[in-house]
Amino acid sequence: MRNASGNGFDSSDSFAVSGAAEGAARLHDIPPSITPSHGDDSHLLSRIASPADVKALAPDELAELCREIRATLLAYGHQHGGHIGSNLGMVEATVTLHRVFDSPRDRIVFDVSHQSYVHKMLTGRAGAYMDPNRFGEVTGFTNPDESEHDQFVLGHTGTSISLACGLAKTRDMEGPGSGIGNVIAVIGDGSLSSGVAFEGLNNAAEQGGNLIIVFNDNEMSIAGDFGGMYGPLARLRASGGTAQPNLFNAFGLDYRYVEAGNDVSALVAAFEEVRNIDHPVVVHIHTLKGAGYDGADHVAGAPSASAGNVHELDPAVSDTGVRPTSNVLHSEPWHSDHCNLSDHEPHEGQCEASHWQNPDAAIGKPDDPRKHYGKMAMAALEPRFAAEPGLVVISPATPGSNGITHEFRERAGAHYVDTGITESHAVAYAAGIARAGGTPVVATTASFFQRAYDQFFQEMSLNRSRVTVLDFLGGLSGSDNTHSGAYDVTMFSNIPGVTMLVPTSARDYLADLAWATAPAGSADAPAGPAVIRVPGEAILAAERDATLLPVTGGQIADRPQSASLPASASGGISAATVRGTVSVTAQHAGARHMLDWRVNQTGSQVAIIGLGNAYPLAEQTAAALSDDYGITATVIDPRQCTSLDSDVLESLRDGHQQVITLEDGQLEGGWGEKVTAYYANHHVSDGSRNPRVLNFGAAKEFTDRVSLGELNERYGLTVEQVTEAITRCF
Repeated sequence: MRNASGNGFDSSDSFAVSGAAEGAARLHDIPPSITPSHGDDSHLLSRIASPADVKALAPDELAELCREIRATLLAYGHQHGGHIGSNLGMVEATVTLHRVFDSPRDRIVFDVSHQSYVHKMLTGRAGAYMDPNRFGEVTGFTNPDESEHDQFVLGHTGTSISLACGLAKTRDMEGPGSGIGNVIAVIGDGSLSSGVAFEGLNNAAEQGGNLIIVFNDNEMSIAGDFGGMYGPLARLRASGGTAQPNLFNAFGLDYRYVEAGNDVSALVAAFEEVRNIDHPVVVHIHTLKGAGYDGADHVAGAPSASAGNVHELDPAVSDTGVRPTSNVLHSEPWHSDHCNLSDHEPHEGQCEASHWQNPDAAIGKPDDPRKHYGKMAMAALEPRFAAEPGLVVISPATPGSNGITHEFRERAGAHYVDTGITESHAVAYAAGIARAGGTPVVATTASFFQRAYDQFFQEMSLNRSRVTVLDFLGGLSGSDNTHSGAYDVTMFSNIPGVTMLVPTSARDYLADLAWATAPAGSADAPAGPAVIRVPGEAILAAERDATLLPVTGGQIADRPQSASLPASASGGISAATVRGTVSVTAQHAGARHMLDWRVNQTGSQVAIIGLGNAYPLAEQTAAALSDDYGITATVIDPRQCTSLDSDVLESLRDGHQQVITLEDGQLEGGWGEKVTAYYANHHVSDGSRNPRVLNFGAAKEFTDRVSLGELNERYGLTVEQVTEAITRCF
């Protein structure tokens, strides 16, 4: 998910505080006098059980409530991690929304909803942010299962206006009996770059009726803002909302501007003015991302170092805990503040690193797979830029989470394009580059690519466009339910003309990238688009610890020598060609070899085929079968999930009673079932030559913040469970 003054990311994203920050902004640096504690009635936040309690506060208590919320967010971020920057910027606006409007009768829809932490605090869930023992009680996004005040499960960008239009339409059709009052969509400036947001604006103006669009403008997305609309938005800010062209007026929408978007009094006045309005209106509020977070020297709301009284606040800090910052001064267009994600400390203002804050416990930890392999891909592509003017990396607004660092972007220049939060456009744009003879590489998260499904079919595949897709966070993970990558194989591998590669090592990953991006006209270059599933946790762990690959120790053939694998004397597959010597530094490999399956151990009775992140499990299961049952299993790395290697499958008929498929994605409609179907559809008369196929993979379900280990247990993707199933069948 994305941060677009309101567009976020799930807990699998790793924006860690740097080691230098470790002593500067820790939980224990936040004085107890400003850190609310659960159940302590001396703090306002502890007494807030519903929006009615916000309404009951005296006007002069609202600022104190905001300060306590801000301190709670900071403490929560250091202990638990989360989307802290976007929430800090929305403290006053969220308090004001619940002060002025009457949720849940008045429906508030948060775009992406990663900035809904404050909303949750004010709707009966403050304890989940104040008590460390309860941090896991709530999700990072709105969820109707948690509260009647949450309208939708949201984690992707740009849909709030469309959803709000739907709520308002039903209200207007049903009249007073609908139970719906005002309808409010809260959307950030980065979210607004998403095409569906423009579709919502277009529909809202036509539909009419009460609809309030709160446009949260903090002058950046996850990284800097990209797109032609940001110049006019900057001029609107500079003119106090009077400049033309006005994007919202152009759609036929009414418009209000609030410069002091972190001032409760100004916001109360603005929202009261539009409450119960009879037509669609945009309330444009100018806010500060990460308001109150200055990790360099101090924590917002903390006592001044020069103050004589420990309870005396630094006079530079506002009564809501916001410290003046110079990190908002930039010329347009503005793209980055030089924060480099995990390498720099989050701070107040235009700060990419505050998009997702890792807890302090994660400081100094190695890169996660996304950043590790993302940086690796960019390092492989960058030296080619000088000789290949058409080579372009495209990121739909999530660069840092996928290892596309600020330094790389600066060096890449025109070879790097951030399209904003626009996955559909990014894929179609890449198809246009490919049609002109360029070499586009589109990189983002698996679940975000779902938003471009039509463009994958039409502009990319139907047109046989030479587009390379880097598919991050594919497969099982402990992410929230809106960011699961468990469905990527079922999506990509079933699109006609797409080659989906699933490398199981850095070496294969780079070789796949070199092959997929071979310049047009190169010998053996792919004829159409290629999707590369970026390796995940299991692969990276095995690369860091070769004992997790007990069969090969990671020492495997660079390329299979032949797709035809004759039977060995023992009835298994010949291993004569397993230890190949072809160098993976070669820029291109024959297409016929890229789709060949690799046999890493030959054996009999059982063949285990492990796809992608499930491959280490294949080796570990084979080792257990050998140690505990004396069975030497054949171990196969298919390396791709686009097609079946029929030569290998036919070879398995001799001497193998079972074929096991392992995949860390949705089983139904996935890859393993194709192996089952192959043997079912190619049944031979000799029953002994029809191996039984067992498929292991994920159920067709949404999971929310379930750990990877627990998911593997649930789906039988453990050595013990696979081994037990194999031996039970004997």
